[in-house]
Amino acid sequence: MADRYELKLPALKILQGTKEIYCFAVDGKKLHDFAAVSRIRRDDQKRLQGYQRPEVLSHIRSIRRYLESEGAMLPNAVVLAFDERVRFEPAVRGGDVKYSIPGELIIPVDESLADDEKPAWLVDGQQRSAAIRDADLAEFPVAAVGFIASGQEEQRSQFILVNSTKPLPKGLVYELLPETTGQLPRSLARRALAARLMVHLNMGDGPFSGRISSPTSPTGDIKDNSVLKMLEHSIYEGALYQYRNATDGTGDEERMLAHLLAFWTPVASIFREAWGKPPKESRLTHGVGIQAMGFVMDRLTADVPVDKVDWDDVRAILRGLEEHVAWTSGKWNFGDDHQPNWNSLQNTSKDVRLLSSYLQARVSA
Repeated sequence: MADRYELKLPALKILQGTKEIYCFAVDGKKLHDFAAVSRIRRDDQKRLQGYQRPEVLSHIRSIRRYLESEGAMLPNAVVLAFDERVRFEPAVRGGDVKYSIPGELIIPVDESLADDEKPAWLVDGQQRSAAIRDADLAEFPVAAVGFIASGQEEQRSQFILVNSTKPLPKGLVYELLPETTGQLPRSLARRALAARLMVHLNMGDGPFSGRISSPTSPTGDIKDNSVLKMLEHSIYEGALYQYRNATDGTGDEERMLAHLLAFWTPVASIFREAWGKPPKESRLTHGVGIQAMGFVMDRLTADVPVDKVDWDDVRAILRGLEEHVAWTSGKWNFGDDHQPNWNSLQNTSKDVRLLSSYLQARVSA
């Protein structure tokens, strides 16, 4: 029969403004009794669940070998997000320090619970905790810092902030952004709206459905960062700007999405062969093509609401591009004896500007 008990750990409650964090030590072998690793995934309704990156097995093995060596030490604290079942009981206190309160952290442990029912989640320290779990050791105490989170949105926010100084995979950050609350660095906050639109494009119906590479869409072949750059430029400087609230940074996402689909659906249809190929075989699905065609959308439809755009005219203009593009073969005719091979264009600022200017000149002629 599974054990049920309360794990009582000496701890310090530290007040940081309106926030409370708890510093304590715990046997790393017991972490997984009450803490789960919430790996990023999508459920049957395509809703985002979790936030952690997959375990890196080679890294875990390396940490395990170190832990099993003489004199091993892990000074960095693991970070845990608790739910309301975890409580802190202060001890009798004295002294003049108001922000540090000694006491006892009480964590309920029920070994029969599934991971998604446990009272704690690992925000940082996934690989270390896995290495300790697998190591040939009777125990290995670790330093830990915990906080009580109001839900997965706050956990995701803290996860991004805690890992912002580490090489966190950008695709993971981009997929977490749409469903993250709390204060974020300005560079990430600016991308949140674009990231939400990208998820809608990838998860819904339309030409981008399942095509954008992300942690929950690993078979996608279009780079997420290229789509984000296209969306971000349009939101702040192009066709999607008209739907944006400049005061609070939000936007009419439904109309933005309708505008995007109204443009990219004929793009995928008119250039069907090029759209159906991966970036290595097509400069349309390559970063340089995605961004350049985004500029074409902005040139043709800026300041005109989706229900007022003459989409028949847009389709006719796109068909007129067919004789000027070299998405999958041939050469680009940029003039002045500049005729590079179709696949020589790369996802660089220089080549994006070159192709964007070329295509915009063709649609404006």
